[in-house]
Amino acid sequence: MAKTVDQGFEEFLKRLVPTEAQRSAGASHRASVKGALESKLTVWNFFETGSFSHGTGVRHHSDIDALVSLGNSKPGSSYTALTWVKDALSARFPLTTVRISRPAVQVLFGGGYETWEVIPGFLTSSGDGAMIYDIPSPVTGGGWISAAPREHNDYVNECNKEPGQGNAKALARLVKAWKYYCNVPVSSFYLEMRAAQHVKSIDAYIHVWDICLLLEKLRDNELADMNDPKGASSRFSATSSDSMRADALSKVKTAATRARKALDAYRADDADTAFYYLDLLFGGQFPSR
Repeated sequence: MAKTVDQGFEEFLKRLVPTEAQRSAGASHRASVKGALESKLTVWNFFETGSFSHGTGVRHHSDIDALVSLGNSKPGSSYTALTWVKDALSARFPLTTVRISRPAVQVLFGGGYETWEVIPGFLTSSGDGAMIYDIPSPVTGGGWISAAPREHNDYVNECNKEPGQGNAKALARLVKAWKYYCNVPVSSFYLEMRAAQHVKSIDAYIHVWDICLLLEKLRDNELADMNDPKGASSRFSATSSDSMRADALSKVKTAATRARKALDAYRADDADTAFYYLDLLFGGQFPSR
């Protein structure tokens, strides 16, 4: 049991890291997913892009994200490209649930214990070292948007060095834990980029302070679309529909209030009250005191 708030956060972050068994399972399916795509489509490149491999995933919640760069001619409809990927994966895994969930195709291995999300992409630019792809929009019924996943991972890595090694990824993992434990319909990628942006803007970092400040920023800007800090792709949306946005806004307001109460208690050396509000903030999953 943690005695201080700072110890509570350190214990919590340890619990959030995916297990070695999860990492091994993901690695074991990589070749079969790639092979399934190559057997049906022209694959130029295939690489993991998301939080699981990038050090910001949450145990039992983060999917394994990958982008498949296709050499086929880009169709007019992004749904067509998603269907190509779904059909290729369904042919290889006929007893596994394979479904479209924009902007990706999900493969639910083990009934969902391990989920791969494969995003079809078409390379549109590789100038100045930036690899930019057209990928399906996450918005229901949407077309195409620009994405630069490697550049965005590089941005998080850059921010992770300021103001102390590891803080951008720690804050990203914390805000994603809030998302998963409180069922908040907001993009994990959006939260990760906002967390990195926040850490880049500060001179000192403390978990209880900065999760509060980040949530208050999200509340105050009302989950506004975010400009790409690398200037390589489209603006990032927090949610994929108006109904999800309303739900997410309601939950971020509640979260910001709880985080502020936890911070106020921390500043007043009232650890019991701080732990109480942090447990509420993280859906009953924060360590006990």
